[in-house]
Amino acid sequence: MTSPNQASRSCIIAAMTNRSVGSALLLITFAIPNAVACKGGDASSGKGDGAGAKAIVIDGSSTVFPITEAVAEEFKQENPARVTIGVSGTGGGFKKFCNKEIDVSGASRPIKAAEIEACAKSGVEYVELPVAYDGISVVVHPSNTWVDKLTVAELKSMWEPDAQKKITKWNHVREGWPDKELHLFGAGVDSGTYDYFTEAVVGKEHASRGDFTSSEDDNVLVTGVGGDEGALGFFGIAYYTENKAKVKAVPVDDGKDENGKGAVLPSAATVADGTYAPLSRPIFVYVSKGSLERPEVQAFASFYLEHTNKLAAEVGYVAMPGNVLELTKKRLAEKKTGSMFGGKGAKVGVSLADLLAGKGG
Repeated sequence: MTSPNQASRSCIIAAMTNRSVGSALLLITFAIPNAVACKGGDASSGKGDGAGAKAIVIDGSSTVFPITEAVAEEFKQENPARVTIGVSGTGGGFKKFCNKEIDVSGASRPIKAAEIEACAKSGVEYVELPVAYDGISVVVHPSNTWVDKLTVAELKSMWEPDAQKKITKWNHVREGWPDKELHLFGAGVDSGTYDYFTEAVVGKEHASRGDFTSSEDDNVLVTGVGGDEGALGFFGIAYYTENKAKVKAVPVDDGKDENGKGAVLPSAATVADGTYAPLSRPIFVYVSKGSLERPEVQAFASFYLEHTNKLAAEVGYVAMPGNVLELTKKRLAEKKTGSMFGGKGAKVGVSLADLLAGKGG
């Protein structure tokens, strides 16, 4: 007999595998008692099919999604609350969050100035909580034998806006590589992963060539790169870790020996120690201060931080150091509102410990 916990795991895996490109309407609902349902619907409704209780409604980043769904699954074992999770991308999540449609927004980059303004206009205050570290993995097809490493400069030459007209084959990137078409896959423009990647690689957030295959769904990117020998793509480390048979990670060299000499592969160790630079970053959840007045939301947020290190590691991300986690818990306990990042969005090379301690970035 299949246990409720096993059933929910199967439901989640099926949902993650089958999410469509525009996956904003896919929801995963955890309910008490031990019933499990996968369904489509509107994440903003807050309506479910159990006892009329109001759901804890979450949306946002596909990068943060695996951690949140793992937390929600554990939370439901101990708490009589329903948790509904949608996946609209970081930008899509913030739109709903600032429009008071959801309680929690997952984000793979800090909130931007325009989003801060939108939240302020609608009276939404929020508590910004880092929950893990991620390393944006640069991947190619497993049969790609010519790419041994890439420099940040080479990545920039592929992805900068002008590259659309001049970098169309692999031998345009590096002499000696094959005269083979280069096909690029990357996060959708509503994604915090796209924002961070463009800032770290191109040098300007939201600046890139436009002729790449984009999706808010990382599984679409995995499938695309895994089915095309000429492909290169990027997405969060958890999706790389889960799909090593389908894609191959490329070591990245940022040219700064103090960050780790030579090219470095993404791994839990290299993300944690900062040597996988500049593509290591913190990821977040934002919790509405108003929603925290509801006991079930307060309980969920506290539960999230209590279990995030263990569960983030289980799903392929990197746990936060103890001091960073304790400062984050203090931030939630005090319900400290606002962003530590000043509305600047993706910010490369910051110290969470310093920011949380109020020392600036």
